[in-house]
Parts: sequence; structure tokens; C-alpha cells
Amino acid sequence: MEQNDTNPQVDPKVGPLAEPLHADANATEVMPSMEEMLKAAELKAQEHYDAWMYAKAEGENIRRRAIEDVSKAHKFAVERFANEMLAVKDSLDAGLAVQTENIESFKSGMELTLKQISSVFEKFSISEINPIGEKLDPHKHQAIGMLESDQPANTVVSVMQKGYTLNDRVLRPALVMVAKGKE
Repeated sequence: MEQNDTNPQVDPKVGPLAEPLHADANATEVMPSMEEMLKAAELKAQEHYDAWMYAKAEGENIRRRAIEDVSKAHKFAVERFANEMLAVKDSLDAGLAVQTENIESFKSGMELTLKQISSVFEKFSISEINPIGEKLDPHKHQAIGMLESDQPANTVVSVMQKGYTLNDRVLRPALVMVAKGKE
């Protein structure tokens, strides 16, 4: 047997990295079959569908949580105000529980309770509308009658019921009497 210095797998005419000189009759450019392409497309479609379903579910969860948050905000919006008003109610209860028939002590208790209410109103930016001498403003005042007066026409001359605003928004308009125009 004769020993050859060359590697039996490497053709000396072609070299180790070259293509074989003769092409294989069955070797054609490999193209995926229609079934493989369909399977790949179905997998990609399923991935997109799953991502879409996840995004849709996440959107529904966000919407549901937002509705719950708004509901809770509506339900408990006055909680701080209510807690402050409890002290006022306690004062009124204590005033009614007193057995003395002294008008002065009753009046001083009412004044203290009114101060408590005014303090709570101030804390929550609730202010009175007391428009005596002002021109009638239909956004803040509700005229319920007219009076003869030396004041110019449509000037508030008397307040029947005070109005209130919350952060400059009218909660209740003041019920007022306005001056008739001089004839």
C-alpha cells in the first residue's frame, strides 16, 4: 500500500474549501415547502393574536380599575369634610344635653358651634355670598322680589338667605331682594 501525503478527503486539485467539481443532481436551492411556510405564518399569527389578546385584557383591567377609582373617589370625596363636621355635631349634642335653662349659656354655646362651623368652612374653602349693596349677579344671586329703595335699580338691598361658594364655584345662590328702579 502506498502512503499518500495528502489528506484523502481533500482533493488536491480543488482544495479543502472549494465546492466539488461535479454537482449533485438532487442538490437544488432549498426553498421551504408551502406547508412549512403556512406553519410559520400560523405561528406568527398566533403570536400576534396572543399579544393582541394580552393588550386587550390589560386595557380592560385598566378601564375597570379606573372605574373603581372614580367610584371610590365619589363615595369617599367628603370623608375629610365629614370628619371635621363630627366635632360640630358633638358640640350641638352637648349643647342640647345641658339641663340649665340659662339663655346666655345656650347663646354662647351656639356661638362656639358657629365658630366651629366657620372654621370647617374656611378649611374647605367654603365661603358666604353676602351681596348687600352689590349689583344683581344671576350667577351668584337669585332675586325673589323687588323693594322700593334709594339704591340704583337691580342693586341687592336685602339678603333672605345667604349663598355659598366652594372654591369660587356656587354651591347655593343667595336669595335676595333687589331695588326697583326709580321712576
